[in-house]
Amino acid sequence: MSHNSSILYVVATPIGNLGDMTDRARQVLAQVDLIAAEDTRHTRRLLTHFGIKAKLCPYHDHNEAQMVERLLALLSQGRDLALVSDAGTPLISDPGFVLVRAARQRGFGVVPIPGSNAAICALSASGLPCDRFLFLGFPPRASARRRAWLTGLLTEPGTLVFYESGGRAAASLADMGAVLGTERRAVLARELTKRFETFIHAPLGALAERLDDDPEQRLGALVILVEGSRKTDETVREAEEERVLTILSDALPLKQAAALAARITGGNRNRLYQLALRRREHRGFDSPRGC
Repeated sequence: MSHNSSILYVVATPIGNLGDMTDRARQVLAQVDLIAAEDTRHTRRLLTHFGIKAKLCPYHDHNEAQMVERLLALLSQGRDLALVSDAGTPLISDPGFVLVRAARQRGFGVVPIPGSNAAICALSASGLPCDRFLFLGFPPRASARRRAWLTGLLTEPGTLVFYESGGRAAASLADMGAVLGTERRAVLARELTKRFETFIHAPLGALAERLDDDPEQRLGALVILVEGSRKTDETVREAEEERVLTILSDALPLKQAAALAARITGGNRNRLYQLALRRREHRGFDSPRGC
């Protein structure tokens, strides 16, 4: 519960179509004492369009640490502030978390003014399941780090939602295909709410190729959505157990291979031994290493 009367408003702004600006957002931006904006030039154009005259100050990744104390001081003086990003809902892959957390810790009111959000906008029209999803923001820039990061998502059953720049989208999609599987269904959403709004549906492998061949689809900021895994943690664990068993059984007697595979993976030794026997029988030969 707030102990101070001042309020920090977290205000969503349009991601493209200015018709998505809410009446409440306009009223708040017109009434606050100061607007902290990711890019003051961009926000000034938005405010001018709606006839709003307001004081602006820059608040972005590079000055966030210095600005927080200044903004908290204004709140302590009884001023109401608004936080906006270049487009969409602040804090969603945009600066603002440090300020919101600090304001709450100091007992100031923090009030969300909801509106546009690119991730939710894309998800709602993607045709992929929306009952469970995981928003992941921007993937790591380097391919090796990106692939390692994606490996942690192999068994996530919810739809995966990423932001990506046009310049890195093709490489990111290629890595997603390599790690998550080229046949996973995916959707690329671009120019959301604008005149040339586009949704491209294709398996990850084909989607990466499409972006390689069509530079126009790499323009602007993109939302990439990937269907969740149909594998459970158990099936992934069993697949790893079987992979280790296959390697060991090529070099060791089956009982020894099964016992060692169980020790390495934590799997059930009897299950692995029976699996090794079935595989040998399926190959249609009898090996002296089976004892």
